[in-house]
Amino acid sequence: MVDRRLRRLWTVPERRRWLAFAALAAAYALVSVYRLSTAVLADELTRAFSVTGTQLGTLHAAFFYVYAAMQLPAGVFADRLGARRTVAVGTVVMSAGGLAFAAADSYLAAFAGRAIVGLGGSVLFIAILRFCANWYRPGEFGRMSGLTVAVAGLGGVVATTPLAVAVDAIGWRRTITALSAVGVVLAATAFVLARDSPTDAGLAPVGGVETPGAPSLADVLRNARDVLAEPETWLGGVVLFAGTGVNITVFGLWGIPYLVQMYDVSATVASTFTLLGSAGILVGPPAVGTVSDRLGSRTGLVVAGMSLYTAAFAVLAVAGRPPLFVVGGVFFAGGALSGSYVLTYAVVKERHATAASGVSTGTVNTMAFGGAAVLPTLMGLALDAYWTGETIGGARVYTEFGYRVAFGLAALTGLVAVLAAVGLHRRATRGGPDASP
Repeated sequence: MVDRRLRRLWTVPERRRWLAFAALAAAYALVSVYRLSTAVLADELTRAFSVTGTQLGTLHAAFFYVYAAMQLPAGVFADRLGARRTVAVGTVVMSAGGLAFAAADSYLAAFAGRAIVGLGGSVLFIAILRFCANWYRPGEFGRMSGLTVAVAGLGGVVATTPLAVAVDAIGWRRTITALSAVGVVLAATAFVLARDSPTDAGLAPVGGVETPGAPSLADVLRNARDVLAEPETWLGGVVLFAGTGVNITVFGLWGIPYLVQMYDVSATVASTFTLLGSAGILVGPPAVGTVSDRLGSRTGLVVAGMSLYTAAFAVLAVAGRPPLFVVGGVFFAGGALSGSYVLTYAVVKERHATAASGVSTGTVNTMAFGGAAVLPTLMGLALDAYWTGETIGGARVYTEFGYRVAFGLAALTGLVAVLAAVGLHRRATRGGPDASP
């Protein structure tokens, strides 16, 4: 009986795809650990490299400068080379960057190491969505894109309290070195278990799924031109710029210092609140994606979700230091409502042929992580403007008003996203069913 089940797991496409997805997704979870780790490491990095809030924000953003710039090339790699090789090579490069970051003896060396981590990690998300386009039906894509982001939420959970405990136990450098070793194992696992399409695995195609061959370079360039010419691409990109940028900046950098300084708690205790944000990411995107697939609605949910998302961060901007349960609620809501902006991947992807899915999702993902590259430094500038002049353990202490300004910037960015979502919704519904080409 067990042998029969294992054989079916390997030979039935509808089952084999989950095994491959799990292998690819495990590597992507590690990307999220790296990109959100700065919140837990903030005080350690400030002491190690003697940096200001602006410099810390820039060090955190080094990952995203490269990550954002690589998203369109990542789409090309995914379309031309396939998800299997793209994920395996990207994870190895990411692990090499982690080793360089752990060994850094200067700010510039740390910046370079984190940038290499971003270079390797930059190709995984788009490659996994490309894999999903080949193995899952169009009506399942909203759920799968949400599930992929939920995997990032799982990595985000690891990047909070578990990471803080590990850093307390063995130090930040050894912890990052251990993550690099894990990455090499995950790269090998993905290469062994994943295949780019059912045909590549020697199986029959999944019914209702178009599985085109690798497009020519000319086809890729034509697809990129078509994607960039559409207003929907830019409107969806603005939504992703705001949602991705704010969440990664708050949960991945300034959320823990805010809690430590405003509520006089330890970094480990503070990490349990950013864990709530990652838990929201873990449950929200799959739930919203599933509802969207069942209702056949995309952009209406984007508008509603981003409106609530903006209101949540506005609470912190207005209140400054509300009761801790309110902070926890805002962080969880910010994570869960990420499911609304994740739908824009499906909106853009569904306007183009499957062969262009890597380029289309890579293009809007460039804008998403442009937000993650820009907002950490901007929020760091806002906080530095309200530095008290004090340091505790080498880390700068900021005023409550400074944090209110920083969260106000997050809410303002969200408001711009709401306006873009409304524009996207109007264009999507003008010609008929929501999110139809």
